[in-house]
Amino acid sequence: MSEQERQDVVQKLNDGYPLMALKSIVAFPHNRQALPIAREKTIRAIEEAMMQPEHILVAATQRSIEIDDPQPKDIYGTGTLIEVVTMHRQQDGTLQVLIRGINRVTIDEYVDHEPFIRAHVSDLAEPQTTGAQADALVRHTTSLFERYAQLNRRFSVEDINSIVALKTPPLLSDTLAAHVVTDMAQQQDLLETLDPMDRLEKICVIMGNEIEILELETTIRSRVRSQVDRSQKEFYLREQLRAIQEELGMETSSESDELRAKLNQKHLPTEAELKVRKEIDRLERTPSQSAELSVMRSYIDWVLALPWNERNEETFNIESARHILDQDHYGLEGIKERILEFLAVRELRIQVAQRNGNTKQISQGQILCLIGPPGVGKTSLGQSIAKALNRKFARISLGGVHDEAEIRGHRRTYVGALPGRIIQSMKTVGVRNPVFLLDEIDKLSSEYRGDPAAALLEVLDPQQNSNFTDHYLELPFDLSEVFFICTGNIKYQIPRPLADRMDIVDLPGYMLEEKVNIGTKHLIPKVLQEHGLTSEQLRIPQTVVQRVVIEYTREAGVRNLERQLASICRKAARRVLEKPNTHIRLTTHNLEQYLGAPRYTNAPPLMRTQIGAAIGLAWTEMGGILLPVEVVTMSGKGELLLTGQLGDVMRESVIAALSYIRTRTDELDIDPGFQDNYDLHIHLPEGGIPKDGPSAGITIATALVSALTRRPVRTDMAMTGEVTLLGSVLAIGGLKEKVLAAQQANIHTLIIPTANQKDLQDIPAKIRQQIHFTLVDNLDQVIEAALLPAPVEASSENNNTHISAPEQSAAAQEQGRHIHPPTSQQTEMEHESDPQKFFIPPPDPTTNKFFPSAHTKEDDHDIG
Repeated sequence: MSEQERQDVVQKLNDGYPLMALKSIVAFPHNRQALPIAREKTIRAIEEAMMQPEHILVAATQRSIEIDDPQPKDIYGTGTLIEVVTMHRQQDGTLQVLIRGINRVTIDEYVDHEPFIRAHVSDLAEPQTTGAQADALVRHTTSLFERYAQLNRRFSVEDINSIVALKTPPLLSDTLAAHVVTDMAQQQDLLETLDPMDRLEKICVIMGNEIEILELETTIRSRVRSQVDRSQKEFYLREQLRAIQEELGMETSSESDELRAKLNQKHLPTEAELKVRKEIDRLERTPSQSAELSVMRSYIDWVLALPWNERNEETFNIESARHILDQDHYGLEGIKERILEFLAVRELRIQVAQRNGNTKQISQGQILCLIGPPGVGKTSLGQSIAKALNRKFARISLGGVHDEAEIRGHRRTYVGALPGRIIQSMKTVGVRNPVFLLDEIDKLSSEYRGDPAAALLEVLDPQQNSNFTDHYLELPFDLSEVFFICTGNIKYQIPRPLADRMDIVDLPGYMLEEKVNIGTKHLIPKVLQEHGLTSEQLRIPQTVVQRVVIEYTREAGVRNLERQLASICRKAARRVLEKPNTHIRLTTHNLEQYLGAPRYTNAPPLMRTQIGAAIGLAWTEMGGILLPVEVVTMSGKGELLLTGQLGDVMRESVIAALSYIRTRTDELDIDPGFQDNYDLHIHLPEGGIPKDGPSAGITIATALVSALTRRPVRTDMAMTGEVTLLGSVLAIGGLKEKVLAAQQANIHTLIIPTANQKDLQDIPAKIRQQIHFTLVDNLDQVIEAALLPAPVEASSENNNTHISAPEQSAAAQEQGRHIHPPTSQQTEMEHESDPQKFFIPPPDPTTNKFFPSAHTKEDDHDIG
């Protein structure tokens, strides 16, 4: 470009030309650069420049690369006048441009910011550089560049030749600044340096520093390579020396010899011994720098550390075992008897197998599985069994385990591979016949990485566990002498194949008397010792423990009881330190000073009889609980509202109970058209807790009949049972836990299915004497026993009418509802001939209606 053309371009630029802000790069005159453009403002500026004949704009570098939308204050004041040679638009909307630097400019002012920045600039003229000094500096700079390119090796021969061919300071300095200098601050400094001679001197300094660093890196690289070569040479020399020593009969001591000595002492099975010897041979041949060395050494250590032959000498005495169980656990008489029977059968089988010389049959039997709520002593029972058998105790928790490798281990091909938790625990316990507790077996889960329950099948199967193969060991390990015990909270969540291999023993929750005795005899001495107190410093009578159980805990076990006792001890410890000679005696009067106000009450949830309110019983993994059910009727068009987080099974129980009531409107004295005139709302309190299961069927049906007949339900009564569409009452589970919950709530009358009469023998006699059980076969018997006889007139102000306790008692006595189980058969129900009247469709997803109105074809559009 001639000088006149350059002046014309600058004059046009002074009218306000687009500005392109560059990030982490500086554009130099006399150089072509390919740039990717993604920012919207820059794209607009380039497009504006391409609309002009000269394709000219200003390129200036922003001060910080962190800024995505630079403003004028964020841009250096010296830039470069550039020409856009080519522009290509990519598929993602970005641009790929090739620019050519023309000359340096200084930005005088910014005239516009949107949609892109425009600026007024002034040309920066360079001084003339000719003569011998310029030639000498060019020659020196060229020589340094050739040395730099030789060490850097990122320039091609063509690039080197083209740069060396530049003989003028302006061209050479700008080219080297663009291709050699990498620091953006140094590049901007070179752009702002107008004298080409000064630029060349700065570039020589930069290249000189880079050459020193590159030469140092080359020296270090050569030194490291020589050290590696020396290590290899030393390895071969050591191997030759060892061979010479063996030939001369000289004694040698090495790691492999020590491993072989350990192997000879372990007396491993033949397959394992051959495998370890092979690994030791590989270890000897492996260079010390190899990454495989630590993997092989770790594998050998694991195999040699396992208890292949070590075992405890088992001693079993039935009387001693009974004494240990009684000493460690109060109550649970049936459970302890079941455990003693299990241990007795196992001991006899061992004796028979030893007489026959067939030790493989010793372990072939069921696996003991203890199922019960948290805190009832499942884990401690396992420890007591280990103590009774004089065996070591091992335990792993399976809660949340979802990877098969947790059980079988990882294969050695993975980095950081380890054996599974079974083998790890066997190494830790150090014997091959421990009592092994698999805790929380019902909390296993599976995913794409495998099913740990399937891996446990081999562990717990007596026919297979004598050859259990861990993925890491790749050797069969004998687990047949391990006494496995499993624990869980919900037996229905245990995978069926696992449950078939186990003898399941149910541990119910503790009764009030048992909790008080456990607290007095076991927990109080324990918490006193843990808190540094003595029985003289703090006395907790049995009456206080009983009140703590009733008013401060709601659980099947005793964990919360222990926490409350520990809270008392903490406050007592502080008072003892404040007054060293203090002797504290807790009473029922000063208990609240230590635990605060009572959290629970033993009163029934319904203090006054209400229409549409009934008390049910439910089972959870924490034990039995009361389940109140509330039903109200409202003027409407047959909508059914269900609240309280009801599950699918409980929703189906509602539908079944409602269908039965609709077929019995005449017998129950219910308006046959109630489904056309009323909406029903069924609610189970404590809506934050999900609820499901069929055992609330008769409770829901009773509350519905009460709401529709305006007859109140007895509040001194609770019930449980599944209801069918024809009104039959089916058996339920968890009866003992539900009875304990009713007893704790001071409810002494229960309605239960006749099919559960066999389960009453599992309830302690003392509780059976305190609670009256009404056995029922059908819903008619439930309604007769639960509803008070006299209808109560509904109030327009309150849909639920109350009745006082004396009136309730008198009405109950008038009906003569005593504790005798009914003997009448289920009443045969007569259905009307029109089946459509008794058809209950599934709920409409938009209206949730269950009650179809009587209608003609012309009315179909009104009910959807």
